Amino acid sequence: MGTSSPPHDTLVKFGYPESVVREYRHWAVLVRPKQATLGALVLVCAEDATAFSEISDEAFGELGSVIRDIETGLRRFRQYDKINYLMLMMVDREVHYHVLPRYANDQTHDGEVFFDPGWPAAPDLSAGPELEGDALARIVQELRAEWP
Repeated sequence: MGTSSPPHDTLVKFGYPESVVREYRHWAVLVRPKQATLGALVLVCAEDATAFSEISDEAFGELGSVIRDIETGLRRFRQYDKINYLMLMMVDREVHYHVLPRYANDQTHDGEVFFDPGWPAAPDLSAGPELEGDALARIVQELRAEWP
């Protein structure tokens, strides 16, 4: 990323650097350890901004290409039906989105069934397994392989 400062708390909370799918100059895409839906990601601004209006013009400018990569990479990984971007920032202060591919049908990955209990309405962020260790590493590697 374009900063030489240590990663901020939100990056660390979501498993940086082990969970990183791709780093950009101003953003990082990480696998969300709590997989509310299969392939759930967190898109985190690397800047210390705590309000969307505080991110740099450069970060705003880069966001479009990052979003295109996210949607292309997730579509290659699994054919989702919809995609949700949730910018909540209630607990984790720095600017970030929860990126949730949504599925009308249950998905199976690595021998585990992933449900989307909120489908077709709002997603349930508390649902899904907590990935760690080898399970997290496998999904990170699979997504990296599909990234544009």
